[in-house]
Amino acid sequence: MGASLLSSAAMFRVLFLVLNSLWLFPELASAGITRHYKFNIKLQNVTRLCHTKNIVSVNGQFPGPRIIAREGDRVVVNVVNHVPNNVTIHWHGVRQLRSGWADGPAYVTQCPIQTGQTYVYNFTITGQRGTLFWHAHISWLRSTVYGPIIILPKKNVPYPFVKPYKEVPIIFGEWWNADPEAVITQALQNGGGPNVSDAYTINGLPGPLYNCSAQDTFKLKVKPGKTYLLRLINAALNDELFFSIANHTLTVVDVDAIYVKPFKTDTILITPGQTTNLLLKAKPHFPNATFLMAARPYATGRGTFDNSTVAGLLHYEPPQKSSPSASSFKNLPVFKPTLPPLNDTSFAANFTRKLRSLANSQFPANVPKKVDKRFFFTVGLGTSPCPQNQTCQGPNNSTKFSASVNNVSFVLPTTAILQAHFFQQSNGVYTTDFPATPIFPFNYTGTPPNNTMASNGTKVVVLPFNTTVELVLQDTSILGIESHPLHLHGFNFFVVGQGFGNFDSKKDPPKFNLVDPVERNTVGVPSGGWVAIRFVADNPGVWFMHCHLEVHTSWGLKMAWIVKDGKLPNQKLPPPPSDLPQC
Repeated sequence: MGASLLSSAAMFRVLFLVLNSLWLFPELASAGITRHYKFNIKLQNVTRLCHTKNIVSVNGQFPGPRIIAREGDRVVVNVVNHVPNNVTIHWHGVRQLRSGWADGPAYVTQCPIQTGQTYVYNFTITGQRGTLFWHAHISWLRSTVYGPIIILPKKNVPYPFVKPYKEVPIIFGEWWNADPEAVITQALQNGGGPNVSDAYTINGLPGPLYNCSAQDTFKLKVKPGKTYLLRLINAALNDELFFSIANHTLTVVDVDAIYVKPFKTDTILITPGQTTNLLLKAKPHFPNATFLMAARPYATGRGTFDNSTVAGLLHYEPPQKSSPSASSFKNLPVFKPTLPPLNDTSFAANFTRKLRSLANSQFPANVPKKVDKRFFFTVGLGTSPCPQNQTCQGPNNSTKFSASVNNVSFVLPTTAILQAHFFQQSNGVYTTDFPATPIFPFNYTGTPPNNTMASNGTKVVVLPFNTTVELVLQDTSILGIESHPLHLHGFNFFVVGQGFGNFDSKKDPPKFNLVDPVERNTVGVPSGGWVAIRFVADNPGVWFMHCHLEVHTSWGLKMAWIVKDGKLPNQKLPPPPSDLPQC
């Protein structure tokens, strides 16, 4: 009897301690959960612009399904490939701390999932909240294989801005009437620029400014006086986009799943690979009007591009007494936004300069102050020789278009670099001699050199664990200056400086912002300019870095960083999962 009384008293004490610790340390109560998803990669008939075609899709949806999780959750996605194409999925912007096997770029962290095969992506979302997205990461399949990742704060942790009435993902895409795989295959064969898309889309819909598309229009219905969180994602293949809503001011609160100091703007710029969370405050009263939201390209290169505009509709819910029919909505005046000129680089520069980290005690900006290794990478276009007995459609008929980092046009191997690195079998797969600075310096934004040929190779940079890196990315004028959205896998980085012309290693660093620079995973290298970023290599594995204009990635504007294991067990990459696809 006494023993049972004692044990129940002990039980009470344990329960008291547990409840007390949850009260003192609420983060223990909000430990993440595991969320399971199944992605069936299948062919699906889809009609846009009065044109029906079979597309590669996830679960027959276009765009694909939403992944919804809280900060701290584990996400497990079982991907089953039912299509003839090889497939991989990249979880764009997810830090993938010690889970590099789940990152997804084909032949970098994994061999592709072949027809009839399955692979389970398994990762935890750490220290991120906001909007990211997932997309195919092989060839041009991401033109139809993409969808949002919504990361909510931990339970009972509020947003650092007014709580929205509703949250709405808005994902920009590009639509080709042709098969995008055939488009890039043909371009790589003849060495010319690929055919441009036929439309841009909002949530898969082209909208009323395109032929045959009035019925395929994204509509956002709002209530007067309410605040909406718009989660913008640019999943387009080859185009940076300006976006605006007629007669409405937008407040930027988050980019790439990192909070920023809020600022108001009429128009935003978003590159492929970037996300932006906006607060939209609806007008206080029913305005007796409909408003277009529209996006069109910011284009800086010499090549052709899809010079069209995608639009959606912003409708206000009318007062209860007078609920108008759909036809009376049609009779309301429609206001259109004014977007910047197509090549408005000064708008682009001014907009990006407004982006600053929140940098408060709750969400600090841990900008690396001490730098261990400095790198200077040129990014831009170039040429490669046309094969013998072939006429090419590059800059001239004896060359093909190419693109490179430090004049190395990256060649994907036929096996995955991460596997080769992990099992120490790099021989014949990659070399570790990627140049830290250009081998042949020149006036990068001045008159281009006569020789525009890029070298080819599978070269990587090797970093010891916890190296603090400063990287300057410099645009070049070879075949024309152009803005390049550079995406780094596996890390966020701080954008500490940017400017036009050639980077000056003496004059520019003293002006770097080391207090509240924006933190993100994809940054636009300014057209005819440079950007400086810093990050800590605290994530062991192989991490791809590439231009997020898909045509430039196809031409070779990509490279990889290998981060070595640290000394401690939690600084090492675990072995690969048993179902890792084989090449």
